[in-house]
Amino acid sequence: MNLIRPIALLLLLTGPAIAQGQVDFGGLTQDTSLPVEVTADQLDVNQNDGSAVFNGNVLVTQGEMRLTAQRILVNYAGQDLGRIQTLNATGGVTLVNGAEAAESQEAVYDIDSGEVVMTGEVLLTQGQTALSGNRLVIDLETGTGRMEGRVRTIFEPSGQ
Repeated sequence: MNLIRPIALLLLLTGPAIAQGQVDFGGLTQDTSLPVEVTADQLDVNQNDGSAVFNGNVLVTQGEMRLTAQRILVNYAGQDLGRIQTLNATGGVTLVNGAEAAESQEAVYDIDSGEVVMTGEVLLTQGQTALSGNRLVIDLETGTGRMEGRVRTIFEPSGQ
């Protein structure tokens, strides 16, 4: 009974978005129709399945957004090798846009839907706030997202 009041008060003070695992990702809003540029140390292309693998110091840019990883598998839209459908990133994945950054072990970016799903020890930083969990889903078009799986954050009392 003693713990119920402080937890309820914490959830009330932090707002319903945090209480439900939803976070404002306004800083991660992105125009997904912008061109996607990929640079890496190495590229392997498979014409049979319409994929490409970028290895080593991979950097993906789209507008102001930056995605880095050690390996990114690019799946193209059918036979159109000029249009990327999804990016599957692994190995030290970092997504940065402005003052907001998210880190994870893996990430899948669906270009058409504008959705990024980050998994594995996810850490999101927004200014002085940090939020961690097992899975983060970000809608880049709306700037909304959801952190799932043992979500953890630390709240500082105001005035300190």
